[in-house]
Amino acid sequence: MSEQSTMSKQSDRDVSSPVAWTTPATIEQEKALATIFKIARILATQQELETTLSKFLSCLVETLEPVETGVIMLYDPEDERLTVQAAQGYDLTTLKKLRLAPGEATCGKTFQTGEALLYPTPRAVAAERKKMTAENRDVARAVSRIGAQSAVCIPLFTGQTKVGVLMLENRRQPESFVHEDIPFLMAVGDLIARSIENAHLREELQATQALEEANRLKAELISTLAHEMRTPLTSIKGYSTALLMEETTFDLETQKEFLQIIDEECDILQNLIQDLLESSIIDAGLLRLEPQPVRLPRLAQRATDDVARRNQQHRLLIDFPDNFPIVDADPYRIEQVLRNLLDNAVKYSPQGGLIVVRGEICEDEVIVSVADQGVGIAPEHLNRLFEKFFRIKSALGRHVVGSGLGLPIARTIVESHRGRIWAESHLGQGSTFYFTLPLEGPSRGLDQEELQNE
Repeated sequence: MSEQSTMSKQSDRDVSSPVAWTTPATIEQEKALATIFKIARILATQQELETTLSKFLSCLVETLEPVETGVIMLYDPEDERLTVQAAQGYDLTTLKKLRLAPGEATCGKTFQTGEALLYPTPRAVAAERKKMTAENRDVARAVSRIGAQSAVCIPLFTGQTKVGVLMLENRRQPESFVHEDIPFLMAVGDLIARSIENAHLREELQATQALEEANRLKAELISTLAHEMRTPLTSIKGYSTALLMEETTFDLETQKEFLQIIDEECDILQNLIQDLLESSIIDAGLLRLEPQPVRLPRLAQRATDDVARRNQQHRLLIDFPDNFPIVDADPYRIEQVLRNLLDNAVKYSPQGGLIVVRGEICEDEVIVSVADQGVGIAPEHLNRLFEKFFRIKSALGRHVVGSGLGLPIARTIVESHRGRIWAESHLGQGSTFYFTLPLEGPSRGLDQEELQNE
């Protein structure tokens, strides 16, 4: 651009409206209004804060002639530093390494003073950036070898609190920004700050709602466990008290029957407590897997044998192909999944019937299923079966014993093995639960004879 045209452009800006671009005032006012409307539309959307801020910057670069690059930095009170949350014209990943103290460089100074600051020349920009720490200077050089020719920094306030800085730059021409631009850019900054405030309020609301829901679920769990434990404890107390009565003598058959009931009720209590402990371990992130080569048909046989001993009404069948592959898994945890699914099948098929444990081989995974002939599950409940604390209200006309934690525990174990778990069901036609385990691992292709001593 020639010196004469540059001077002419500068002269035009000096006599223009408060938003002093290089076109007639009415056109520039229309551009300003269009920018405000676009920003308002972005503000009306409820997206992730980083996405929203990025859209704000993109809008400013597209609609305002002097703006070629832009950065939004937010202040972290705990770290006492400004960090980049959005950028246009820069590599955001690298730029996020910047950690500016209040007073450091252009953005830090704007944040410290709480005033909009104009840096009309490359010298003015460079003078402030000399105040950066060595680490921050290295980051700045990494993202851009071309320094800004002109820049403006706008403080962002929510109420009376400073929350960050908006910085806009031009890389081609000094004095691209002038003081007359600042009132408009301050209005833009107010809209951006409002978006930040709204995002923080949404986060606080979501956190509050999540906490309330967690407290409600915990209270519900405690209530459920108290109810579930009361029944077996009442039976244990009643039958043990009867056996200890000195004035009454029971024959050996009756004593055995009473002791059998006490033993079964103790098993129920033990399972409830075990589920609660397992859930606590998972919540604390302490679930540990010890994978090893495993033959799933053998695990399935062991689990079904145990369930069959405790439930005489049901017939249990295992159906695995002869060439079923060896998988890498934690045998204790996968057997725990099978037991949970089998116990669930027994509970919801109280009239007995057939329960089938089946294995299938796919290209890169195996599928294990447990199918029953029970009452089935309503469609609206299928997607929530594996949610923690969720329990289906029984339509059986009787109480179904359990903590409601078995299926969530099974889900966590399967997903920790990089598998999937789901259910299919129709009311009155039984249910089938499926889970998968990947075949990728050290034992893939291992011959079955190599595990004879398992």
